[in-house]
Amino acid sequence: MEEILRVKNLKKTFGEKTIHHAINFTLHKSETIGLLGNSGTGKSVLLRCLIGLETMDDGEVWLGKERIDLLKEEAMFKIRTRISYAFQSGALFDSLNVYENIAYPLREHLKLTHKEEEARVSEMLKLVRIGESGELFPSDLSGGMQKRAGLARAMVLYPEIILYDEPTAGLDPVNVENVLEIMRAFKAKGTAGIFVTHDIIAAKKVCDRLLIVDSGRIVFEGTVKQFEESTNDIVKNFQSTH
Repeated sequence: MEEILRVKNLKKTFGEKTIHHAINFTLHKSETIGLLGNSGTGKSVLLRCLIGLETMDDGEVWLGKERIDLLKEEAMFKIRTRISYAFQSGALFDSLNVYENIAYPLREHLKLTHKEEEARVSEMLKLVRIGESGELFPSDLSGGMQKRAGLARAMVLYPEIILYDEPTAGLDPVNVENVLEIMRAFKAKGTAGIFVTHDIIAAKKVCDRLLIVDSGRIVFEGTVKQFEESTNDIVKNFQSTH
């Protein structure tokens, strides 16, 4: 499989506290990996480091053959069209309706005609199953619909990679399945993903590989089957408590 992202010896500290000692992993085209770990293990911090929203202290991040951790903010602006971040809350702009929220990245990064923009936003609205909600505002939406609108905005630029930050957190089982189905639809289009979650069941349904972060390192990496059959004490403990 074609490798599209490589993280080498990533280190992140906050003051005297080390969050990540040496994080190493790869991501391949059209692959979704699950990033698991207990609260406080820095999973979301890791995602933010990948696209420059947090400054890492050491290590390397490669997008294809380009090293991106050394890029200045202006260059990272362009990288964020290729690696998109789906925030846990959806992070919609309260003052914009759903259509305008989804169109926002298009207006920031591309020069589309109104017709082209309309077609792209309409496609995303249908893909996340909120096709009739374009004129509504975030306050009019349920939590599940807000998450789906956030996913549509993350996908609207057709990125190579989507970073999913706890997209199923706080949702009822029906909405969890809705989000997972959307993630599978994105995957079918060739989009790779990194899925940060506590939800082992959800991760098993959508991920090709699972990684566990513990004490600032990746302590397990393998397929779902390897995860289920692992004799690693950290893996077994994580399975029994989640």
